[in-house]
Amino acid sequence: MASRPTFGQWLKHTWLDILTMAAMGAIGLGVYMAHPAANRSFPVTFSDGEVVYPQFAYPLRKEIIPIVAAAVMAALIPIAIILLMQIRVRSFWDVNNGVLGLLYSLITAAVFQVFVKWLIGGLRPHFLDVCKPDPSRLTGQQRDIYDATGYLNLYYTKDICTGDPDEIDDSLESMPSGHTTAAFAGFVYLYLYLNAKLKVFGNHHPAMWKLIIIYMPILGACLIGGALTIDEYHNWYDVFAGAVIGTVMAFSAYRMVYAAIWDWRFNHIPLHRNMPFRYDGSDDLSDAVFTHKAGWGENVGVGTGAASGAAAGGAGGYQTGASSGYAANNGAGNGYSNGYETGHHHGHHGSGMNRVPVGGRRSQDIV
Repeated sequence: MASRPTFGQWLKHTWLDILTMAAMGAIGLGVYMAHPAANRSFPVTFSDGEVVYPQFAYPLRKEIIPIVAAAVMAALIPIAIILLMQIRVRSFWDVNNGVLGLLYSLITAAVFQVFVKWLIGGLRPHFLDVCKPDPSRLTGQQRDIYDATGYLNLYYTKDICTGDPDEIDDSLESMPSGHTTAAFAGFVYLYLYLNAKLKVFGNHHPAMWKLIIIYMPILGACLIGGALTIDEYHNWYDVFAGAVIGTVMAFSAYRMVYAAIWDWRFNHIPLHRNMPFRYDGSDDLSDAVFTHKAGWGENVGVGTGAASGAAAGGAGGYQTGASSGYAANNGAGNGYSNGYETGHHHGHHGSGMNRVPVGGRRSQDIV
C-alpha cells in the first residue's frame, strides 16, 4: 500500500462501494420524499379550549441551521481536515480510507434515519401550528376510524389538519433528528480520526491542545443538535436518537477502514482491501500519523517507534512492541500477542523501577 495506484486500479477495487453508495442515496431520497407511513393520533384541546399538549403547539420558526448546511459541514469539514493531515501523513491510502469511511458513515446513517422517520416518526414541537386543526371539517365520508376516538373522544388524525400538506407531513416525522444524525456521523468519525493521528490516548503524555482539538468536532455536533431545540424543530429525544444513530455509524465505519478504534498501536493504519492486517508491526503505513512525539512518525514500525521508554533511552526497560505488547526489564515479550508471532524484544536496562508481571507484584514493590 505504499505506492499510489492508477485510477483504473483504484476503480477496480472501489466501484462496488461507489455503486452501493449511489443506490443507498437513491433509496434514502425516495424514502425521504414519501408520505409518512404512520397514522398517528393526537389530541387538540379539552372541552374548555385548553391545549392538551402545549409542547406540540410551539410556533413554526426558521431553522437556525438548515439540514443541507448540517450535512455539508458534516462532510466537508472532516474531508478538509483529512487532507490537511497529509502535510505530514503523505499517504494516498490514508486519504482514500479516511474519505471512504466518512462516506460510509454519513450515507448509512442518513438512510437509517429516514427509514425510522418514515415508518415511526413523531410530532414536531410546532406540529399544531402547522396542522391548524379544525375538527368541524370532518364529514361522515372523510372521517377516519381513529378520529374523535379515545378517552372523551379527544383524539384525531391528520384528517382534521387544514395547513400545508407538505409541512404537515414534515411535522409528523420528527424522530430521529436528521441534522443530529448527520452531525454525529461526520464529526464523531472525525474525532476518531484525529485521536488516531495525534495519538491523544496513546503511550505518552500529549499536550493539552490536542485534547481540545479532538473534542471540537464533538462540540460542533452537540451545538448543531442543540440548536434544534431552540428553533423548536425537534424534541430533545429526537436529538438524542439522532446522536446515537450517528455515533454508532461513525464507530462502525471507522473500524471498517482502519485497523483499530481505541488500540493506539494500530488505530491510525488504513486497512487493505484484500490483504489481512497482521498486527505485527510489518505494515508499511505504520508511521501514517501526524504527531512526531515519542518516536511516532519516524518510520521505525508500530510500537517500537512509539516506545516511551526503551526507544528513548530506557525508563526501567519499558518498551511497547507490536508483537509482544509490553516488555519487561529483560525484554522478554509476554504482553500483547496477535496469534501470528510471539516477539522477544530486548529492552534497555535503565535506572527506573523494575517491572513485574500483572498479579505477581510483591507488597514491597508497590511505592
